[in-house]
Amino acid sequence: MALTSIKYQFRAAPWKYSGSDSWTFISLPKNISREIRKSLKHEEEGWGRLKVIAKIGDTEWKTAIWFDTKVDTYILPLKKDIRQKENIELNKTITATLLI
Repeated sequence: MALTSIKYQFRAAPWKYSGSDSWTFISLPKNISREIRKSLKHEEEGWGRLKVIAKIGDTEWKTAIWFDTKVDTYILPLKKDIRQKENIELNKTITATLLI
């Protein structure tokens, strides 16, 4: 990860993937995704994966965002323990912060 981090803060509602694994995600706003992709695409790993530090409420963790070509935006997975710690509910808007 670069020495200087870029901070992005946004509001989004969590949604559940309809596949068999039932992952929960939040989608980054398209304008933020375009900006990240334009300046940091060269740092992506396989499948459009980009390492980040995410923060929701008082919980901060190392994770990654993935670029979803079907919806043309990055998505942030929300593990069950994060959802429980921060009382995150599907389709209820939350504030998230990313450091890249």
